Amino acid sequence: MWEWISFALIGCLAGMSAGLLGLGGGLIIVPSLLLVFHWQGLPGQQVVHVAVATSLMTITITSLSAMVAHQQHKNINWPVVRDLSPGLVIGGIIGAYFATSLDAILLQTCFAIYVLVVALRMWVPVTPLLNESLLKMPILLGVGNIIGMISAIVGIGGGSLTVPFMLMAKQSIKVAVGTAAACGFPISVAAVTGFVIFGQNNVTTSTDWLTGFVHWQAFLGIIGTSIIFAPLGAKLTKSLPVSTLRRIFSMALLVVAVSLFVTT
Repeated sequence: MWEWISFALIGCLAGMSAGLLGLGGGLIIVPSLLLVFHWQGLPGQQVVHVAVATSLMTITITSLSAMVAHQQHKNINWPVVRDLSPGLVIGGIIGAYFATSLDAILLQTCFAIYVLVVALRMWVPVTPLLNESLLKMPILLGVGNIIGMISAIVGIGGGSLTVPFMLMAKQSIKVAVGTAAACGFPISVAAVTGFVIFGQNNVTTSTDWLTGFVHWQAFLGIIGTSIIFAPLGAKLTKSLPVSTLRRIFSMALLVVAVSLFVTT
């Protein structure tokens, strides 16, 4: 029972942050799952892999929901999604392969570095290089590979990487966010597939809830509440100081990053 409650609370936090702050749930889900899995007694050498893979599994559902919402407002650049997808899929599978090959300490360090970069970036304004030529196919294939690999390794949907790239390519912020939401689906599906296939040969934990490195109990608990709290968070953006909350959240991310570095 306590496990279900813990996973449901993680879903509440992840959904609220995604809806209110526009930040991917992986930033919340992965470190939170690390705490719960350690409490459950999962082997330390695999707990990070399970947290990352399970986070990606939740993104397969949340990305579809976000995709439908953005499509209703015509905020998705589908030609870019089409041209990015091959690279995203290839990168997602390659990233999953590398992630399953890394030991837990190194994988946790990779995630901590990513969290630190995201936290600092909230305080440093970045002026994009406006150039629509970035949307040409050879560039999109390479960029897709990079976004897919990084996303698979740290358990995210790639929004924090895709949105800045789209802004650099002279796309509006609404189109950038909508396109990034659509790109989260091929990334997560490819990465989860990799974690399931490659994880079969590496996982040693004995539990009925695991398929490869995907923990289904955690997935169901998180999805059950995140899909409810994401729309709620989106509604609260009209009444709460989002810019101030983003700064506060960035400070929390800095604490998370430091704690992850300390515990590696």
